[in-house]
Amino acid sequence: MNQPLLFTLIAAAMTVAALHSLAPDHWAPFAALSRARNWSAGRTARVTLICGLGHVTVSAVLGLVAITIGLEVIEALGARMESVAGILLITFGVLYGLWGLRKKAGHHLHGHSHPSYDHIHEETTTAWSLFALFSVDPCVALLPILVAAAPLGTAAVIIVILAYELATITTMISLVLLARAGVTRLKFHWLDHWGHTAAGAFIVLVGIVVGVLGI
Repeated sequence: MNQPLLFTLIAAAMTVAALHSLAPDHWAPFAALSRARNWSAGRTARVTLICGLGHVTVSAVLGLVAITIGLEVIEALGARMESVAGILLITFGVLYGLWGLRKKAGHHLHGHSHPSYDHIHEETTTAWSLFALFSVDPCVALLPILVAAAPLGTAAVIIVILAYELATITTMISLVLLARAGVTRLKFHWLDHWGHTAAGAFIVLVGIVVGVLGI
């Protein structure tokens, strides 16, 4: 095995992963939802981890398919999937914001009914929605790195994938927790009443930025 090339590809995969994870759509929605839903740091990290695993797994699978059937076809597919990330964020933000308005109106009109069940259902739905959102947003930049690693053997490809996954998830969780620490210090009274709607609006804004800048 060509170790210098392998180490170069590992470094490239980790660098690409870290830079890719700096995009606001990889951490801002989690921080906003953590503030709105009063998630603990541990729960926020777990949700980010689960969504990050979905994100990196799809990227890795696309890379493996690219090795098998050709890079150009899979890069085109990956780019198309990336292009809808902003639209999906906007859709999620709008629906979440509307849900926040409905929840606030229902709270005033009807009070709380089945609070424990409703809360668990809402938390689960939010987490799985984020998981689905991030699973359809692969990192296309990883694909040529995996193709370059293929001649070095299966072990090399697996090592590069693991390095990419570690760097992506570590960067995502670190940024999310840093952002969460910042937003939890905000003590605006209106955030306690309109937090869900504000989170939805912020996610819409992130989606617009991602769509306009193509990041």
